[in-house]
Amino acid sequence: MKSIAHLLHQPESKTLEFKRNLSSPRPILKTLLAFANTSGGRLVIGVEDDHKIIGIDNALDEEERLCSFIADGISPKLVPNIELVTYENKTIIIVEVFVSGQRPHWLNSEGPELGVYVRLGSSNRRADMALVAELRRGAEGISFDEMPMPDLSIDSIDLTSAQTTFSAKRLLDEQALISLKLLTSYQGRLVPTKGAIILFGTKRELYFPDAWIQCGRFVGLDKAIIFDHIDIHDSLPIALNSILLFLQKHAMRSADFSEIQRKDIWSIPLSILREAIVNALVHADYSQRGAPIRISFFDDRIEIENPGILLPGMTIEDMKLGISRIRNHIIARVFRELNFIEQWGSGVRRIFNEAKAQGLPEPEIVEIGMRVRFTLHLAQPISAKNTEVDLTTELERLESRLESRLESKLAAKVLLHIKKEAAGKAQLAEHLGHKSVSGELHKQIKRLLELNIIEMTLPEKPNSRLQKYRLTQEGQDLINQ
Repeated sequence: MKSIAHLLHQPESKTLEFKRNLSSPRPILKTLLAFANTSGGRLVIGVEDDHKIIGIDNALDEEERLCSFIADGISPKLVPNIELVTYENKTIIIVEVFVSGQRPHWLNSEGPELGVYVRLGSSNRRADMALVAELRRGAEGISFDEMPMPDLSIDSIDLTSAQTTFSAKRLLDEQALISLKLLTSYQGRLVPTKGAIILFGTKRELYFPDAWIQCGRFVGLDKAIIFDHIDIHDSLPIALNSILLFLQKHAMRSADFSEIQRKDIWSIPLSILREAIVNALVHADYSQRGAPIRISFFDDRIEIENPGILLPGMTIEDMKLGISRIRNHIIARVFRELNFIEQWGSGVRRIFNEAKAQGLPEPEIVEIGMRVRFTLHLAQPISAKNTEVDLTTELERLESRLESRLESKLAAKVLLHIKKEAAGKAQLAEHLGHKSVSGELHKQIKRLLELNIIEMTLPEKPNSRLQKYRLTQEGQDLINQ
């Protein structure tokens, strides 16, 4: 009973969800297949969102109904563990799902192209075709960066840049390129792998448009005002140093750039930053399209964000414990050869240990949309001072740009407010100085939802009085352009 009590008092998460009853089968099926596609989990039926236990009447009949829903509604066939548990004289149903080797699973009513869902935080998200392909590759044990590029030849690899990167560590002759899996055999001839092109391709961004890094230094604690930025298009091993140089420039407490090696300059140890950046470069999902790796420097923290959700079977808690799974085997191998990675699987644990040893706030890892964000907090704030920046003018320019793009001043104002915090319609109306929620506000919120610029915080309960709206990744990209 102690374990059940503990479970029922946990918040909803990537691996736990509560449902009141079986009155709405579709959300239940979405949750179960999302668990199977992502990291497994447990669904508890007979419990309110606020953890109030209401129990299930006719539990045996309801269990049979649930089994029928699952059998008829999900493909490939999913067989979870279903258990009836009596707690506080009430019967609840606990459905446990493990990560599936047959993923991706989908809703039969929506089909294999539109009916695949994954678990992000405490919500379910429809997977696009790129993520569906990634789920399938993972189940088959195929690494994206190990796949051949049959239309290319060894000439598509910048061997000069690659050899310069390796320096005297290793001579990159044909045998070495094969050993590193930068070249692979395909129909009797040697061709580059995707990893080779991502790392050292002469036309890398032609084939992988988002294989670059965007760095920004912002004024204050949000992205309203950008102080400085740089787009880094170097090969990935060289990009690591370019990123660190940009961060060093803005992390100095001294105006003398020659002093960057002094320990008292940094409000965060360089080794932690370096480890977190390497982690992003190695674990980014380069099959995803939409945005590059992003590194945002605020007055109080640095956020490192890479495309791709956690690999199936992995949770944030696993990462903190030092459990690791490699997404890009070739990129990881090359970084290991270059001594960018000291020991497999130790990077994230070392970041947390060193932050604790340095007396820094604990780093944060979250899944935001189809991306993973690593936040490193500074020991002391570092202000981005720019006497030429008029904050009011910059905000007006941003609002004007959004108004032009959205063809609506109201939509621009809504977006800027939601950027600060999730808000419901009544809150937005109050912020806009309206006495009530106008028809035009309803219209613009509906339009922003249709454009996938904002999303509901409670998508399964669209008419809930607690409903709020937040930016999607597309919305963030629109504001940051």
